Amino acid sequence: MYEFSVLMGLTDYVPVALFAVSMVLMQRDLYNKMPKYAFACFAAGTINIFIAGFMMATWKLLYAAGLCDFHVLNTMFMPAQSLGFLLAGLGIILMFTPRKKTALSVAPPIFTGTLLFIPMMVLGLAAICSCLSILAAKLKKKALIVVFVLCFVCYMGMGYLASRDSSSAAMNWIEQGVNTVGQLLLLIGVSGLHRAGLRDYALS
Repeated sequence: MYEFSVLMGLTDYVPVALFAVSMVLMQRDLYNKMPKYAFACFAAGTINIFIAGFMMATWKLLYAAGLCDFHVLNTMFMPAQSLGFLLAGLGIILMFTPRKKTALSVAPPIFTGTLLFIPMMVLGLAAICSCLSILAAKLKKKALIVVFVLCFVCYMGMGYLASRDSSSAAMNWIEQGVNTVGQLLLLIGVSGLHRAGLRDYALS
């Protein structure tokens, strides 16, 4: 039994929307800097993350409204988001190594636990935040490095909170707060890179 409210379900869409805006901005700025296979990997990963968040928010809203407990939307969240972060992280790393040919074969076996997905998510997040910090340094916007570090901390905090009891309303509001702050930091950082001219910047 989960202590969800309709307001909580609707609020869960806010960080999903913030993430979507950040990723659209990043895809536009990085499109001409990535080899096609790297951009495809990055785009597929970010779309996966967005869909995972949207599914989770939709499950909460349906549950809170008393319409149904479409639990598959909840159970799909971890594998979909973890694979998304891994793909997005790999794609942005490949942006810095465009001359190397990389064969991608992502076919994870069926796995019922979450132990496999946690390292995927952490590695993907670390890659994304690290590479964005490198771009911030190259564009002489070192203050944005702090933003991306704090963003990573919020994501890790969100992961920790998700491992606790998620059935209580108080814990869910805390999770949503941390998630929203993390997505706001990501949007601030990505917007800062955009204003600094990332789209026109030539990677050396």
